[in-house]
Amino acid sequence: MANIPVTTWSLEQTDPNDLLPAAAPEGDVRIVRAEVPSPELSRFLYASVGGDICWIDRLCWTHAQWQERLMRPGVETWVAHDRGTPAGYVELEPQDDGTVEIVYFGLLPAFRGRRIGGHLLSYGAARAWDLAERWPGLPQTERVWLRTCSLDGEHAMDNYQRRGFKLFDTKVEERPEASAPGPWPGAFPA
Repeated sequence: MANIPVTTWSLEQTDPNDLLPAAAPEGDVRIVRAEVPSPELSRFLYASVGGDICWIDRLCWTHAQWQERLMRPGVETWVAHDRGTPAGYVELEPQDDGTVEIVYFGLLPAFRGRRIGGHLLSYGAARAWDLAERWPGLPQTERVWLRTCSLDGEHAMDNYQRRGFKLFDTKVEERPEASAPGPWPGAFPA
């Protein structure tokens, strides 16, 4: 298997006023927190959003590993729904120093290009900034950050920058070339 170069960019907001919200999309789009930690739901979202862009790191996780991650204080999953159908999600994970990472963010392929992504990212970043209000004992958020890479969607970097995220680090590394598995093995490409 050949190696390919993958560029990873790290972006941040260091003040809540850095957030530049996107307009809400037309139609019945709602964003709701999945308050009950559900490995099944989280794995569905992870595999469905990342299946065509090589999100493979968590595919081998057991149910117990998913449960352990989701039960950490402050970890939140916010799901965008278009007319009741899951369209995408944002996963937040606080660190001990007042930093909140947007660990995963994206839309299922059928919902891309419909102006839902900017709205979901805006909403997710705002929830990262006010995370401590929902989780007593967590420090007030001082910084929100995320990573994106050259394997992500073509509009990812532009969306992050339009929402007020600023680049603070760039790395290029060789990774083994991997095929995009789709939402379940053998389902992609259709």
